[in-house]
Amino acid sequence: MASFEIIVDSAANIPAALRKEHNISVIPYHYLVDGEDCLCFDENVPFEETAKQLYDDMRAGADVKTSLITEEHIEEALTPILEAGKDVFLLIISSGVSGTFQQAEKAAETLKKRYPERKIEVVDSKNASMGEGTIALRVADLRDMGESLEACAAWARENAYKINSYLTVGDLKYLKRTGRISTTLAIAGTLLNIKPVLRADGSTNAKIVFEGREHGRKKALMALAKKYKERVDDVSAPVFITHADCEEDANALADMLRGLGASNIVIEFYDLCTGSHVGPGTVALFFTGKDRRRDTPSFQPAPAGSPVPSSN
Repeated sequence: MASFEIIVDSAANIPAALRKEHNISVIPYHYLVDGEDCLCFDENVPFEETAKQLYDDMRAGADVKTSLITEEHIEEALTPILEAGKDVFLLIISSGVSGTFQQAEKAAETLKKRYPERKIEVVDSKNASMGEGTIALRVADLRDMGESLEACAAWARENAYKINSYLTVGDLKYLKRTGRISTTLAIAGTLLNIKPVLRADGSTNAKIVFEGREHGRKKALMALAKKYKERVDDVSAPVFITHADCEEDANALADMLRGLGASNIVIEFYDLCTGSHVGPGTVALFFTGKDRRRDTPSFQPAPAGSPVPSSN
């Protein structure tokens, strides 16, 4: 029997088979399509079906908006678990991407007062999509090997920045809508066929930032593969590719990675929470590798002998 329950928000993007195999539960985000409320995740609806519909709607010009998960919704999701006498590991999309982490912290404080005999660990994943999902899957493995809730939370906090995330988008207009680039740059980039490469950074509130730009889609995908080659620490470890309804490009990237030695590659549709901001045509890559904080001048390594399980 599991020593604690693992809960993620739907931005974790974990494929259904892996999620069920590892006994991970999901709190869904909501999104609006032309004012109609929809769930980013529904246990009873195949995710591929939901994702295809959203990205088709976006291509058709639908007005799409997302919102964070509220404190009340998080309390509602965790209460039955706590009442059943179980502890909770709650993993949330990076606080630099969404305010949901702050909502989760507030919910946890309320619930700890209501259930003082129970333990709740809320962890900022410092990632999005399968960057977050990769951490959840590893925590599930550690839990099933007998690690405590506290040890798993410590491992997640220390190793979150070792998940490397890179992506490229299909159309710059979606980045323009979210204010990440100007209208002028979006128009110029489209005319010149410029494809940006973005990454999750190593800051305290990890954000998605620009890494570079390439001329054309193929070169952008090659740039993602190059980052894998430069930063991966174990080619036998799982690699995840998510795509916003552009499976052919995801498969092309997977072939490049296989040529670099990757052997365990999982492809999934891109999660809808962040996918609605980067738009259809996005391809994202997630793998374990060099610590992203080392790219940040203020980074200080953890002291030797820190009480966390091995990341190997």
